[in-house]
Amino acid sequence: MSRFARLLPDPWSGLAFLMPFALYLWCLAPSITFYDSGEFITAVDMLGSAHSPGYPLFLLYAKSFTWLPVGSIAFRINLATAVSAALACLGCYHLVRALLEEIPFSEHAAFSRFARTMAALSGALLFAVSPRLWLQSNHDKPYPLLAALTALMVLLLLRWKESYRAGNEQPSWWYAVAFLAGLATGLHQTIVLLLPGLLALVLVTAPGAVLRFREWLLSCAFLLMGGMVQLYLPLRAAAQTRQNWGDPSALSRFLWHLLRQGYPETPHSRDLPLLLKQLSAFSIPHEFGWVGLVLAVAGCWACWKMQRAFLVFCLISLVCFWLVIVGHFNPQAESIFLTEEFYTPLYLLTAVLISLGLYTLAARGVAAAQSPQQYGPQHFVLVSVLFLLVPLFLLMANLRDQDQHRNYLAQDYAVNTLRSLPEDAVLFTWGDSGAFPLWYLQGVERLREDVDLPHIPHLVFAWHRQELPRLAPAFAAVPPAPVAEQLFIDLVAQLSSIRPVLIDFSTRYSINWQGRLPLQYGMLYWPGDGPTAISDGEEWQLYVLHRLRPDGWLLDQDSEKALIIHAYSLMQTAEDLARRGHGATADRLLTQTDRLMPQWQESLGQLRSRYALPLRKED
Repeated sequence: MSRFARLLPDPWSGLAFLMPFALYLWCLAPSITFYDSGEFITAVDMLGSAHSPGYPLFLLYAKSFTWLPVGSIAFRINLATAVSAALACLGCYHLVRALLEEIPFSEHAAFSRFARTMAALSGALLFAVSPRLWLQSNHDKPYPLLAALTALMVLLLLRWKESYRAGNEQPSWWYAVAFLAGLATGLHQTIVLLLPGLLALVLVTAPGAVLRFREWLLSCAFLLMGGMVQLYLPLRAAAQTRQNWGDPSALSRFLWHLLRQGYPETPHSRDLPLLLKQLSAFSIPHEFGWVGLVLAVAGCWACWKMQRAFLVFCLISLVCFWLVIVGHFNPQAESIFLTEEFYTPLYLLTAVLISLGLYTLAARGVAAAQSPQQYGPQHFVLVSVLFLLVPLFLLMANLRDQDQHRNYLAQDYAVNTLRSLPEDAVLFTWGDSGAFPLWYLQGVERLREDVDLPHIPHLVFAWHRQELPRLAPAFAAVPPAPVAEQLFIDLVAQLSSIRPVLIDFSTRYSINWQGRLPLQYGMLYWPGDGPTAISDGEEWQLYVLHRLRPDGWLLDQDSEKALIIHAYSLMQTAEDLARRGHGATADRLLTQTDRLMPQWQESLGQLRSRYALPLRKED
């Protein structure tokens, strides 16, 4: 392709971006979700520091979207992720186009160009509707942007390869790739696992490049220059910003934060079932189906014939991911799901290989068939259908699970938690998904700023205590303890006579209560000496319940847990009220429980019978 032709706009590349972006915008979560969402969005809005390793590049990238005059801050940052996911699809499109330039399709030039374009568009759409990327595009995640930078780095090396073979080598391509790799460490350190593959791509193309010490030294310098994005963490920590996870203002805390030393893995033995489960965290059949796996194998074969350097890069990258994630970290069975997101760049490469495989098989079919003298519109339509059929099937298979545009569960869980709290209360939380949505509502949307939200697992960290200045006298009054649960018990004893102290549902069922059990108050509990008045259930009038049932979107584990917390707390309150003779209120709460959990009808019917409450028709 001539240099002038490359300067012309490619309308198909516009589709490779706009079609995924339109899909993501349609399915975009309107607010926070569970897991890290509330904490991430709060850190972006305040330009603070997210959980280890900090994610400075993602925070800076997403911050620019908070200035858009549309939706809530959470929606705007979710939109930032949708844009980055669409950019990753665009990168997939250009990767396929670049790799197919050397793989012929037919003797008809225009038909071949169209087939290459359709194959590239197919790869972009295939990656767009894969469950992993689609799920990440709906809410705040750094991995789609990491995949987009991965595509850009490989594209730059392919352009270097092209210029090298033309006798016009330009090592500046190396420097650009090295700088982007350093910059990408501000998204996630797994970018380091791609470096051996990128190095192999260079050496397979030009084995003599191993002796070019000056260029390698300059590339290392550019790598460090890009990595200077990590300086954001100590600079913002020194400014004493809120949401300052780990307080990386000093070198030791910066390294603790950057190297994820706050997440130690307990050493454990490995058996064959665990090993297989760890390896299966990267699953082509789950993302692209078994047809996708077959086409990926065909793509590997095509690359071995025509683009061997790219195939070596893909295989070495997969081996590096497995060696570090599976071999070194050796995650336990219950935490393997946390590693699935790390493979997002590899799924981009897989989508490229699938497109190459489909293109190669189609080219063999065209070669085996009797070529027409003139290719008409029907041939172009047939090729379009051939390449777009697999993405269409994946779209239909995954649409229901990935459509999050009605997912208000995390926001309403947090609203319900904060809304019924007494004035000037202290609410202790336990799990991340129970705490992070509260951080967002209070820190970003300024809801219930009179409340303090200590997070029990973080009580042992000075940086978390510094973010609770109103509790400083209480922290100073309790003896230091290495165990968070002991600090919690001492703080409750210190604060209960001064301010209303409550705990969330997870705390209630995570602490070993050796004395009197906490007293229920809606979804919350009073530890120790609670109020003398017994709840009459009216706190449930303050809660948002009508948006909790999932309608057209798939519940993740924490969303399901939040739904169960609402329903179980409703049922517990109803049983207590029925026991004390408040039948009408108990009946109303049980009816709401049934709407949230229709699968509990048998238990609800037994409860109604026990307390002589009217049975519903479904009971």
